[in-house]
Amino acid sequence: MADKMDIDAVNGEKQADAVAPVQEKPVERIITDNFILLAQAVETFDARFTLRALRSISTVRKAKNTPAPILHGIRTAFPKPDFPARKVLESVLPQKGEALQNGSSTPVKGGDEEVIPEIWSYLGVLVQVYLYDTQQYQKGADFSDKFVDKLRSFNRRTLDPIGAKSYFYYSLFHEQLDPKPPSRQSPVIEIRPKLLQAQRSAVIRKDTDTEAAVTVLLLRSYISTADITQADLLIAQTQFPSTASNNQVCRYLYYLGRVRAIQLAYTQAQEHLVSATRKSPTSGPAIGFYQQATKLLIVVELLMGDIPERSLFRQPQLESALYPYLKLVQAVRVGDLDAFLKCVETHSAQFRKDGTFTLIQRLRQNVIKTGVRMLSLSYSRISLRDICTRLHISSEESAEYITAKAIRDGVIEASLDHQNGHMLTTPPKDAYGTTEPSEAFHARISALLGMRDECVMAMRYPMHKHKQEIAEAAKAREREREIAKEIIEGEGDVDEGDEGGFEGM
Repeated sequence: MADKMDIDAVNGEKQADAVAPVQEKPVERIITDNFILLAQAVETFDARFTLRALRSISTVRKAKNTPAPILHGIRTAFPKPDFPARKVLESVLPQKGEALQNGSSTPVKGGDEEVIPEIWSYLGVLVQVYLYDTQQYQKGADFSDKFVDKLRSFNRRTLDPIGAKSYFYYSLFHEQLDPKPPSRQSPVIEIRPKLLQAQRSAVIRKDTDTEAAVTVLLLRSYISTADITQADLLIAQTQFPSTASNNQVCRYLYYLGRVRAIQLAYTQAQEHLVSATRKSPTSGPAIGFYQQATKLLIVVELLMGDIPERSLFRQPQLESALYPYLKLVQAVRVGDLDAFLKCVETHSAQFRKDGTFTLIQRLRQNVIKTGVRMLSLSYSRISLRDICTRLHISSEESAEYITAKAIRDGVIEASLDHQNGHMLTTPPKDAYGTTEPSEAFHARISALLGMRDECVMAMRYPMHKHKQEIAEAAKAREREREIAKEIIEGEGDVDEGDEGGFEGM
């Protein structure tokens, strides 16, 4: 999903350039300018400059000759060919930049010993991106295995965003190797110990970026091989960092909702998926994630007995992607078992691709329950034989069992007349006489208050601002003392002058 989002980002940027052509900065210049941002991140101890450098990766991926700009950046940072860091990075790239002369680039601080680790790590991430885009998965997995080990040896907070990005591609490379998940021999199982070690190190070092990224990757790995019990243990024994980026929070909520849906905890799954769709951008590169989360949310709501609103399927960015789910909802809404089975058979390939086929198979009983509820709303009294005919149930005993279970689950308000073979519907109660409206109102207020708290926690303030305010307050108190001293001295002078005047009088 993440690589699809990146591809969508590139396509979206290309379309924007076609509409409004703007003279863009050369890719080589973008890479070398990011060296300055990384140096500023180290000098000011502010990781936001590192994030600004990482945001340009999508622009670097658009280059027609991707290896050449990366090689130019490597030779700019490490001018001498015998630098070990340069040899490691160039060994995995095709040497298409041999025409570049060493004198055509400006070295970074002039020596290998003086080049900060952030620059070398940034170039390593660019190499990972190039290998993934060119589908060199085995080569990228071998490089990433050594690359993340080297990054883990550093303990620098300005390297945290780069480390999180490197682990992301490290996991993606192994997902593409054969045999792929859900095979039990998949390489994603072999890298779990290293991911768990990275997660523990990130917690100890208070590296929230790497901790959030690795936690999400572990959940993704467990779900891909159907290890739901291990995923549940990871969720129970770890605490997701509250200061994680919005993208990681969305992914974590999505995987958490998927785990809870598989565990039949549909209410919790619905809460997590609603939060994920609300936090996720609805346009741009993240449209693929928004569509996937919405698909899972629709299935979970159907399993809860709710029907999604029709306006959800009319959104331009969701209309084509949700077409199979629209047909599914229509079949469930009317309780038509034949239409439901036909829809599942027709779109089974899409449902399997989305990872919702297993959950959709659970909907058969819900379709029958919905049909029973529609009949209970239409008739105050109906025979079990008519229920068999309308819902295509094989026998009256099965219809009686299904109706009794629907009554016990609270789907319908009715009673069964076993002797005469009828279902008697109880008159509906006034919803405003129950606590349902107040509970819905409370849920909306809680969601808004939670959004407000998250916005407050996400606010950023200048570093050491409090120290400056303390110094200014100390200076103000010192001025007040000086003014009070001058006033006291002035009053003393006035008192002496007054005493002489009184004596004269």
